[in-house]
Amino acid sequence: MKPFSFVHAADLHLGYAQYNLDVRRRDFNNVFGELVDKTIELEPDFMIIAGDIFEHARPSNSTLEAAITNFRRLKDAGIPVLAVDGSHDSAPNAITSTILNPLDSAGLIWYLPRHEGACWRNENCYVYGIPNFRTARKTQEELPAFLEQNKPTPDPSIFNIFVFHMALDIPAIKPPKMEAEAKPENLPEGFNYYAGGHIHKPYKSSFKKGLLVYSGSSETASYDEAKIEKGFYHVKVSKNGKPKLDRVKLETPRKFIILEQTYTGLTPSKITEAVVQLVKENDEPETVLVPVIRGVLPAEAARGEIDLARIRNAGEKALLVHPVLRLSETEISEDIIRSIFGGDMKDLTTKAFEYFFEIFSESYSRTESEKIARLAFDLISPLVEKHETKVKEKLEEFL
Repeated sequence: MKPFSFVHAADLHLGYAQYNLDVRRRDFNNVFGELVDKTIELEPDFMIIAGDIFEHARPSNSTLEAAITNFRRLKDAGIPVLAVDGSHDSAPNAITSTILNPLDSAGLIWYLPRHEGACWRNENCYVYGIPNFRTARKTQEELPAFLEQNKPTPDPSIFNIFVFHMALDIPAIKPPKMEAEAKPENLPEGFNYYAGGHIHKPYKSSFKKGLLVYSGSSETASYDEAKIEKGFYHVKVSKNGKPKLDRVKLETPRKFIILEQTYTGLTPSKITEAVVQLVKENDEPETVLVPVIRGVLPAEAARGEIDLARIRNAGEKALLVHPVLRLSETEISEDIIRSIFGGDMKDLTTKAFEYFFEIFSESYSRTESEKIARLAFDLISPLVEKHETKVKEKLEEFL
């Protein structure tokens, strides 16, 4: 086997107008342009994109035009792009399909699940890719069938890559609030490199006699990942089949400044003053400032009393000030708890629903509040009884 190299990227989210700002949509396009520049300079044998190339399965014309321009640059440089779809750009139904299909037909990418055997190969490498199934339940149902219909055939004499877009049920990988779509045992054996997408933080570890790698995202899609350095991997494979990973940093992602403070006990007006001052002290040109406001409010004070408009307008240089409220209101008094749980079971169920409805009415319309209150009430029994399947079913029905 001859030495070769490839680029592993994922989660480009092209077309994401974050915070409803068109400039943020252009940011994601610009970062992809830099990724392509650096890839062409590295001269790899091919490029892998492990899903979520686009933010939507049907991107806008301007987003599609920018993507086509960059994919054509890679094609002209002789660098094949091997891709799978992700949870954002996967096909919601057979009619809509995914934008990756026409890009494949145009010869700009090689959409692995669409081709015979769901693979691509050359003299040194075999690359196999699976589609994204959107939910954990569908993954468990449909992945075995896909693997049966498109049997992976890794070749021990060359380097083998498995490409996927989902979170594996491994504690070191999966963020606390993210559902794992598959277990490690769901992925086939015999591959040297498992190229993952969906996890926006870069990660690498030993896995099934090979290497499990998530490249991370190329831009900041959520404020809680702002501190993660954006980039991709350039993987050099020796003639003995040993991969060496070089992390390539991207320079063009927009700077986020996270201002996280706790304001327990302060009144909403004092919190507003403190946050406004904090924003002014950290104001920088063209940044996204995110004040994360934590703490517990005094009795009878409400989150709605925080003057968010004033906080947003406190940044004169920043592109955007995006306050995030993580404030809790004072706990319910014992008298209210007794009033809710006093009485027989029929009275209890009525009061529980009424209590949920009252709480959600503070933030939602009457119709939405009734729906969410009903969901909250319906979840009590399966949660107490630890019926995880019923909980998931009710949540999926609601969503």
